[in-house]
Amino acid sequence: MSLSSRLRRALPRPTRRRVVSGSVVLVLVAGLVGWAVWPDRPGWTSADERITVKTGPAGAESVDLDARLYLPRDRGGKVPAVLLAHGFGGTKESVSDNAEELADRGYAVLTWTAQGFGRSGGQIHLDSPDYEVRDAQGLLDWLAARPEIQLDAAGDPRVGVVGGSYGGALALLLAGQDARVDAIVPSITWNDLTNVFLQQSADTSATGVFKKGWAGLYFGNGAASLLPDAPEPADSDPACGRFAADVCAAYLQLATSGTADAKTLEVLRKSSPATVLDQIKAPTLLIQGAVDTLFPLSEGDANAKGIAATGTPVKVAWFTGGHDGGAGPQTDQDRVKYLTVQWLDHYLKGEGGTPSDDFTYSRVAGFSALDRGLVTNGYSTEEYPGLGGTGSTQVSLSGPAQPVANPPNGNPAALSSLPGAGSRLSELLGGGVAADIPGQHATFESTPVAGAIDVAGAPTVRLRAASPTGEATLFVKLYDVDEAGAETLSAGLIAPVRLTGLPTSIEQAQPVTVTLPAIVRRIDTGHTVRVVVATSDQAFLTPAKPAVYTVQVESAITLPTVVGTPIANPQTVWRWVLGGLLLVIALGLAVVLLVRRRLRRRRHDETIEEYAETPLVVRGLRKAYADGFVAVEEISFAVQRGQVVGLLGPNGAGKTTTLRVLMGLTMPTAGDALVFGHRLMPGAPILSRVGALVEGPGFLPHLSGLENLKAYWRATGRPAADAHFDEALEIAGLGDSVHRKTRKYSHGMRQRLAIAQAMLGLPELLVLDEPTDGLDPPQIAEMRRVLKRYATDGRAVLVSSHLLAEVEQTCTHAVVVNKGRIVASGPVEDIVGESPSVQIEVSDVPAASLILEELGVRSVTPDGVSGLIVDMNGTSRSEAVASLVRAGVDVDRVVPRRRLEDAFLALVGDNSRGSGDR
Repeated sequence: MSLSSRLRRALPRPTRRRVVSGSVVLVLVAGLVGWAVWPDRPGWTSADERITVKTGPAGAESVDLDARLYLPRDRGGKVPAVLLAHGFGGTKESVSDNAEELADRGYAVLTWTAQGFGRSGGQIHLDSPDYEVRDAQGLLDWLAARPEIQLDAAGDPRVGVVGGSYGGALALLLAGQDARVDAIVPSITWNDLTNVFLQQSADTSATGVFKKGWAGLYFGNGAASLLPDAPEPADSDPACGRFAADVCAAYLQLATSGTADAKTLEVLRKSSPATVLDQIKAPTLLIQGAVDTLFPLSEGDANAKGIAATGTPVKVAWFTGGHDGGAGPQTDQDRVKYLTVQWLDHYLKGEGGTPSDDFTYSRVAGFSALDRGLVTNGYSTEEYPGLGGTGSTQVSLSGPAQPVANPPNGNPAALSSLPGAGSRLSELLGGGVAADIPGQHATFESTPVAGAIDVAGAPTVRLRAASPTGEATLFVKLYDVDEAGAETLSAGLIAPVRLTGLPTSIEQAQPVTVTLPAIVRRIDTGHTVRVVVATSDQAFLTPAKPAVYTVQVESAITLPTVVGTPIANPQTVWRWVLGGLLLVIALGLAVVLLVRRRLRRRRHDETIEEYAETPLVVRGLRKAYADGFVAVEEISFAVQRGQVVGLLGPNGAGKTTTLRVLMGLTMPTAGDALVFGHRLMPGAPILSRVGALVEGPGFLPHLSGLENLKAYWRATGRPAADAHFDEALEIAGLGDSVHRKTRKYSHGMRQRLAIAQAMLGLPELLVLDEPTDGLDPPQIAEMRRVLKRYATDGRAVLVSSHLLAEVEQTCTHAVVVNKGRIVASGPVEDIVGESPSVQIEVSDVPAASLILEELGVRSVTPDGVSGLIVDMNGTSRSEAVASLVRAGVDVDRVVPRRRLEDAFLALVGDNSRGSGDR
């Protein structure tokens, strides 16, 4: 076997590509090593399958699953198999890249779309043992009958199960239900759904706090999961989409009351791996994300302890990613892939020694402008320490007992994270999305720490609370505050606490221990630790009735610590394979990397002259999430000076996701966006030339409208004279109301103030998401004039709206998006196109109607006092006008009748469903 062939076998696929390409450069630099050319064709084949399995209780039902089988080309006999499961809302396509990598390593890989999603039949049962798990057992039967698959016994394939999130829970539940599974690698998944969606962080018997943000996102995603040609379930309930009736009822009951009844608990518990951990005998590699407000590290910890208690081999790895952090930095991705391949190779192929049970983890080491993302440091310890760490540090806190107000109906609410994005933003922007509401939180703070603290685990504090109602829902947060006062809420993680049986006096309150979510973070020397206790959070359901609680945090917080050994980046595994290659090769590689980094730096700093005068250019934009959900497939368009461009599409088409990427609120998976020739990234200086209103207005309720505008402008650090407050206030049209506190504003008033804020400084590019939301007809008409005026003097506007009539009257150009792709773009009149019907204004409506009907038109419909709508049915307009004039009927106007709405429906269909915004 050639050296390059051995490398391809030894390394995960992305690593191999970097090694091979880097080595080719080294050949040119050092002239010392020869490499084989990368094969022209992939090392695998694939075929789509339609597999019918028995499902439901006792297997009494049948369901068709949309599947795909990948086989390695060079098998040399039968091969072990991998069942590769996708995340919630995904399909078999979501995991195609991973499937190709595993097939390239010699595995038969079966991917499938879980029932209730995509083109598979059935309904969503949340990984129910009676349905999705039984489906997977049917897939094991199918694999056992394939001649290419290695068997351990008749009907028993040699098989591993790999999956993330929804697919990770499936791997655990299947291994607990079917002894044929030989190894599993579940990642970023749950242990107990009752704890996930009713989270309780205190040592109390009270039920948890409903995690409404994530629950609503998942329910909405599943309810709209149909593809255009996917089978529609019989007698489907529009309120439930493709969810099974019991799952739908459980969500509706929980979301309505905030607590779970017995039936809801039964549904959640049935779909929880916690119920089968003592039956799992398959060696388990558990991978959990430290940037995950949905399934935090505690879920993986519970799974690890439950499986290890039976004596089953378990290895745990944490990485800097998750449902909020995505796949994590490239170094983490490589490490996770390496561990996965090592695990499967040993337990399925019998290759390599038994993987050690050491624990590996990583933490954020900084932000790399060169790689446009986070960088991490990896560490390992000899064994998994759990959430308590291998040591601990107590940090003293100070602060008196403090009153905190619970707002009515949880509004306004503090912000800790945005499901699927907010925690990532906190890391990128230094805690950028976290915000506490004045009067609704208490603060307890330490003095600057004397030495750096490497936190790795779940901190704990002691809390006392008093309430006039005897109950309180609180949210405890740990902030890392630097010397300049900037605070970071690590990964957006918070501890919800529901307390009952409380006294009315804080002096009578008994302390409870609150366990905060586990984090991996270095608190540097000179930083302070701040513990905040809040009464509301947008991610959770809080009591509807207003109340004032009193809270007190005891004198110290306990921070678990781990002293780990730094580990090599798995990108360098190839060096171990090559062994004693000459030092000059490494030096040559260093030269190449240095040149590459300099080129990257130059690339990011440079202005692309071709687009230097173009307000916005979007090139090949794609956004996919860690669980396989694709919000934007591929979008490219430009906004020129003087244009008002409308971004149109059905709900879920990807409009808001596109705007969030353009504002630097989330990172694209591929492609980029240029503003006046500069690439957009979080914090890019070019953003100062952009004004935006995306995802609704947000103002400090205790400040007036004018004070909010001035506070916003001060935060930009730009001179007050550049703000153009007079022009902004004229645009807002709030009159004297601009001096009222914004908590008294109606929705329409807040919307107008938000638009004025976006226009502060008269930015050259204005990006607005649904700017007319909440405005009355006169205000909408005025907004139409404002946007047209604004796109003068070289400025440009991009506006997303579902009001097609307004777009038609306001915008010069339109971009129509459907299912994450552009289906039409250009001037509005070009998209509207030719019309089969016309509007005719005449002097004599009855006479004109008779004359036109004699010409053979399809229909004539009165339109107002002097107008007719005429479906021409092939008759030319000139012939119609000539006939009317000859008959003595005056014709005042003839215009095409087709509207933008007609063109829009023709492009996307009136029942189109997109891939879903996040």
